[in-house]
Amino acid sequence: MEFRLLGAVSVATEAGEVPLGPAKRRSLLATLLLRPNYPVSVQRLTEALWDDEPPARARGVIQGHVSRLRTLLVAAHAEMYGVELVTQGTAYLLRMPETLIDSHRFEELVTLARGQRAVADAVTMYEEALALWQGPALTGVHPSPSLQAAAQALEETRLASVEHLAAGYGQLGEHARAAALLRAEATAHPLRESLSAALVTALRRAGRRSEALDWFHRARRLLADELGLDPGPELADAYALALRGECEEPVPARARPGSPPHPTTPAPPPDRNTAVPLTTTAPTPSQPQPHPHAHPHPQAPLAPPTPIDLLPRAPRGFHGRAAEFTALSRAAAGEAPVCLVTGPAGVGKTAVVVQWAHHNRTAFPDGRLYADLRGFADTGEPSVLDVLREFLPALGVPPRRIPESANGAAALFRSLAAERQLLVVLDNVRDSEQVRPLLPGGARCVTVVTSRNRLRGLIASDAARPLPVDVLGPKDGTALLAGVLGQERVLAEPVAARRLAELCGGLPLALRVVAARLADHPQWTLAAMAAELSDESRRSVLLDVEDTGVRAALRLTLRQLPEAVGHHFAQLGRHPGTHLDRYAAAALAGTDPDTAEAALERMAGAHLLTRAAPDRWTLHDLVRLYARGLDADPEALPRVLDHCVATALAAAQAAEPSDEPCFALPDDFREPRAVREFADRAAAMDWYAAEREDLALAAGAADAAGLHDRTWRIVLALWPLVVWRVRDGWAPLLQTALRAARAADDPYAQARVLALLGWVLTEEGRTAEALAHLEAAPPLAARAGDPRGEATALVNLSLAQAALGGTDEAVQGCLRAAELARTAGDGNTERLALHHLARHQLAARDWQSALDTAHAALALTPPREDPSAGRVLLVTAAGEALLGLGDEAEGIRRLDAAAREAESSGFDEGAVRALEALLRVSAQDGFRERHGAAVRRLAAASDPG
Repeated sequence: MEFRLLGAVSVATEAGEVPLGPAKRRSLLATLLLRPNYPVSVQRLTEALWDDEPPARARGVIQGHVSRLRTLLVAAHAEMYGVELVTQGTAYLLRMPETLIDSHRFEELVTLARGQRAVADAVTMYEEALALWQGPALTGVHPSPSLQAAAQALEETRLASVEHLAAGYGQLGEHARAAALLRAEATAHPLRESLSAALVTALRRAGRRSEALDWFHRARRLLADELGLDPGPELADAYALALRGECEEPVPARARPGSPPHPTTPAPPPDRNTAVPLTTTAPTPSQPQPHPHAHPHPQAPLAPPTPIDLLPRAPRGFHGRAAEFTALSRAAAGEAPVCLVTGPAGVGKTAVVVQWAHHNRTAFPDGRLYADLRGFADTGEPSVLDVLREFLPALGVPPRRIPESANGAAALFRSLAAERQLLVVLDNVRDSEQVRPLLPGGARCVTVVTSRNRLRGLIASDAARPLPVDVLGPKDGTALLAGVLGQERVLAEPVAARRLAELCGGLPLALRVVAARLADHPQWTLAAMAAELSDESRRSVLLDVEDTGVRAALRLTLRQLPEAVGHHFAQLGRHPGTHLDRYAAAALAGTDPDTAEAALERMAGAHLLTRAAPDRWTLHDLVRLYARGLDADPEALPRVLDHCVATALAAAQAAEPSDEPCFALPDDFREPRAVREFADRAAAMDWYAAEREDLALAAGAADAAGLHDRTWRIVLALWPLVVWRVRDGWAPLLQTALRAARAADDPYAQARVLALLGWVLTEEGRTAEALAHLEAAPPLAARAGDPRGEATALVNLSLAQAALGGTDEAVQGCLRAAELARTAGDGNTERLALHHLARHQLAARDWQSALDTAHAALALTPPREDPSAGRVLLVTAAGEALLGLGDEAEGIRRLDAAAREAESSGFDEGAVRALEALLRVSAQDGFRERHGAAVRRLAAASDPG
């Protein structure tokens, strides 16, 4: 099995290519393949599948493509190769051996080729690497900015490999072969000067001088016409040698990395009273400036200078971060002059950068500079001049010659760095303004900036490439513990070690604090430490040692934010769910959604929050615990619970419009300043699906706080989703609501909850258990003066009765329910009663009565643009009745229409019911001959793509 990105995005197997389908599915697969074995968030996938504003149901579309992709991989027996597409929270992960991806093998071969001593071996590896390409990278995907950037990065590596291969051919004396390779690429990329320069040189060496000169003039004209530029030094030097017909190697305008350019006149000997520069890679202010195209002085060879190195030591116990290392290496190879490494406090940004820099020492032969700008420290920040007074002496400037002004020192720094191959690490940067004067700006320099803030200004002004650092996965977190505590101690308790990694939320700082505590007490077991950390009230304290810890890091981050933002943050600890939107944040803080959104943006910019979707934020568990320890408004929890009630009611009204809400609001209800609006049923159902877990957590928080009237209301407001996904494990949540309704001694609430719980239990096949609940519901509703609730309870009771063989009782119950609803003027409940009456009549094979009842119910169904679950079920019932009456053609037409409508709206239960009816009739003799179209429809229904 092979996954291909170097050409058309495809999956090849021994049986042929996997039919991936539309461009968006290929885009999703490509995005996952670009980050194999790493969780890819829904937000990142959304950015890959849509250019601008994604559709309202983007998450559902993505889920559909993921589901179809899983099916295709299973059909291709991908599990035999160790390939699995899994869900991790709100992200997806393609678990697989990376050697199955052609782009990974390509980059691996290129890396190996660069390390070969023998030219012939390097040439072989470059040829093998380039042979993997079958066209432009990522062909066939949606041209979103993120995928275009990835394709461009792959193409840049390919072109660099072509140039290296051509150089290898030249070293082997195969100049004509080099020229042929380069001509094709230079034709395709006419503005890439390095290709044209290499082609001119190869043609000259092959004895084709006139072609070399012609190609130079062609390149020169294109540069002038397209960019208004003259040829650069490399192309100009290649032309000069071709013009003279010389065969010697061209002398580059810049010295080889590590070798300094020589002045045109000898430099004066250094003053014995002046510090000797550590390197002479660039002339100091006391030296004459060489002409930019001057050749090295023939009689003044200098030894390569000792590279500058101001980096701190490499961190001990470091593990993982292969994806981050790869991203940094790609950016440093020319993708971006400034790399912006961002992430929350304690995630290990500095460790990643320093470890990577130590591993890539040879990539920066002129040295590595480092400065901690202390943007989030108690000790104050160094000034620009303070930093440059460390950098400039390292570059050979005597201290007495450093300019007194920050602007002058920065200008000198830029001039000295201009022709050097330097790495500059600027750590713990607070904002963009703090770092701009320290950017070297040289084409061969790479600057890596780390910050807890996103520094969007630096991205806008200096094209900084953002490289986010996330928390460690359980495997890498466990390995980090082993790096500090030793393999034996971790291997002795592998389950406890993994639990520790989970309790620390994968945050390296927290893991190191835990490791420090365990190292200090060798007699402690990892299981005992995990048990202590499981207590949320103590976890934050246990994750601090001396002046290092999670709370200290978060406190310093929060100090940088405005007071109003801090107020919003302090309330977030009272949020019972895992995600929140601007409406929930506003309810918690007692503000309006616009103010709350601005505060959330500031917090996300400081990596206190993660933005999971356009209006959906999440907190790391340790950040949430820290927020819970802050002083908060005692009304924050009641406010956010009432926000949940109000929003769920709005969603229910959009999903199933009726003349009254499903319950009355309590007397002490806190009306939110604003409630989310839902444009249609689809928007409401998408919200329900996304917020289901958080609403369940909100109900649990209300129950724990003794707010029983909020508990059952939050659960009951989920009823449209319960109806839509009835076999989805609702019973435990509804039992929580029932306990709350009984604790509140509210017969209205008890009747409503019992009716819904009994129906769910019936659908789950727990009919006897359901019957006890359902028989108690109608009298409670009658006692509460709730005819609508009584009618609903009777309908649901009829389902249990029919399941236990009491069809006559079920029919009478539905007739009574329809009468109650009609008297109360509740058309929705009357339609529900008639629908179930029709089902009972179908079970009794009373086909005509069932058809009449279904039509009567359909007459009560208001025409709406959005698909209705009720209408789907009624059309299905009518179709079955028509089949029973012998009208096969019309019955099949109705069932097929119901199945299509249900599938298009995501109503799985309705689609299953209609298709089951079709499958039953398809088993009859002669059906295939009479209804070929329907047979094809059934076959297509088995393929979700």
